[in-house]
Amino acid sequence: MTELKRKSDLLSHHEREEIDSWLQRYPADKRQSALLAALRAVMHEDHYLSVEKMDAVADYIGIPEIAVYEVASFYSMFEMDKKSAAKYSISVCSNVSCMLCGSDNILEHIENKLGIKLGEATSNGKFFLKVEEECLAACSSAPMMQVNHVYHTHLTPAKVDEILDGLE
Repeated sequence: MTELKRKSDLLSHHEREEIDSWLQRYPADKRQSALLAALRAVMHEDHYLSVEKMDAVADYIGIPEIAVYEVASFYSMFEMDKKSAAKYSISVCSNVSCMLCGSDNILEHIENKLGIKLGEATSNGKFFLKVEEECLAACSSAPMMQVNHVYHTHLTPAKVDEILDGLE
């Protein structure tokens, strides 16, 4: 008789190891505390969170699927659409501090450099330009952007070129 497959079988060995490293930090009755790290691990491999992978995380951690969907859809750091699946996700802060320091020019420079607009990915799947972020909490270092959750501050077009050109 064939063994029934669990949804968590979709997780790679690496994803399971990463999730396990976080699960061991919490008591057994607080497994949901590892959810953010688990989603980050899955997104690191696939560059976005598919429904199947979110269901696999829920199964692996032992929490309701809706709990995973709620977290994944709440935090802007998680991409849930395959069209946003790119190696590097770029977020440019558009809050007033960054805007007053030139974030509009930075965004325009990035769009021109990569040949894409907000919400689009480059044809080679290397870059995705997220819809503008309202605030990335680096007002004193404006203008700024995140590339895969790494902050880059005090931006100029030349500095943006250096950062983007340095990514493999």
